[in-house]
Amino acid sequence: MHEITRFNRIEEAMAVLGVTEHTLTEEQKKSLDEEGFVVFPDLLDETQLEVIRAKYEELMTKEGMNAGKEVHQEEGTRRLSDLVNKGECFDGIYTHPKLLAAVYHVLMREFKLSSLNARDAIPGAGLQALHADWGSREASEPFHVCNSIWLIDDFTRENGATRVVPGSHKLSGNPQQHGIDPREPHPQEVLLLAPAGSVGIFNSHVWHGGTLNRTTQTRRALHAYFTAREHKQQLDQAEYLRKKTFDRLSSAARYVLDV
Repeated sequence: MHEITRFNRIEEAMAVLGVTEHTLTEEQKKSLDEEGFVVFPDLLDETQLEVIRAKYEELMTKEGMNAGKEVHQEEGTRRLSDLVNKGECFDGIYTHPKLLAAVYHVLMREFKLSSLNARDAIPGAGLQALHADWGSREASEPFHVCNSIWLIDDFTRENGATRVVPGSHKLSGNPQQHGIDPREPHPQEVLLLAPAGSVGIFNSHVWHGGTLNRTTQTRRALHAYFTAREHKQQLDQAEYLRKKTFDRLSSAARYVLDV
């Protein structure tokens, strides 16, 4: 069991978890500011990927039709939710220093994990409408949410890679209010194409969505989603947290979970 340390600020917990003023480069900060997203290569090595893939499939088999029900189930995809409680291999995902530094750069204030989920589009499915992970935001408002996609498989043009519209986090309203059909390709969209082990972190006010998986294989990813601390979590971590998970985690990780 970890020694109990009381934190009063997210900056204190982040420092214990390895975040420094040099964790992000100026170029990475600029990408988050201007484009609304940044991609980090090789945050997971092959050994970590093998462990996560095995746990992923184990959970899918074990949970069956109930998989993902704690937060969301989606036709045409496989979903998992509440991964904080479902394997030690997930502990380093939502506490990774580069992720925490990026979330703090986007939100600029106290934050917490909202949910740790997984999603993969099955062959022939997975197309999502362009959307933001927050209701309509006015330009004068601060940003409220930040998300990350941890690539457990390669993301390619054919297998349902996530698309994002750079700079759309600066716009008020949703795609429809700008005359955009959210299910059609956007002229400025880019695909998050990267090998397994990479991580895409994006301001969740950016318009984004999964694309159609046109292959015969699944395309797996984890989503560590954060919100400003004054808002409700997508999954109430205190309500769901199991004692064995609590005992395993450091005080800094518990602070990130707000438990």
